[in-house]
Amino acid sequence: MLAETICSAVSAAGLGIAAVTAYRKRFLAAARIAAYSLVPIGLVLTGIVDWVAGIAFKPSVWLGFGLLAVAWLLFMTTRAVERRGVGTRKERKAAARAERGGAVAPAASAPSLGSGLPATRAQAGPRAKEQSTSSGEDFSDIEAILKKHGI
Repeated sequence: MLAETICSAVSAAGLGIAAVTAYRKRFLAAARIAAYSLVPIGLVLTGIVDWVAGIAFKPSVWLGFGLLAVAWLLFMTTRAVERRGVGTRKERKAAARAERGGAVAPAASAPSLGSGLPATRAQAGPRAKEQSTSSGEDFSDIEAILKKHGI
């Protein structure tokens, strides 16, 4: 009952201020003040004020809000821990094993720049000469293109 009275008084005072503002020929500001002053009485008439007053004074409702806050805090904490990469002991061991025994051997960490041909021509066979000349032509084409562009 007290909340409804206070909201009605605030609305009446706001409408009075809006009337004075309109009298001073500031109609846009007066309309805005009138809109704000009608909000409290609208909340009273829709019953929202009673609902909020009922929530504010019940300890069980506050206990529920506290539990919701704890749940939210747990969700955010678990997401932060997950982003840091801290997992279970099995997950950490698997990650450590994957780092040590990766797909690239330690000796092959740098890319080889060789042509991929065998070291000696005797091992390569009769096609070695054809492959070396064709790859040489490819490189000469590339060199010509680079020279053309001034590189």
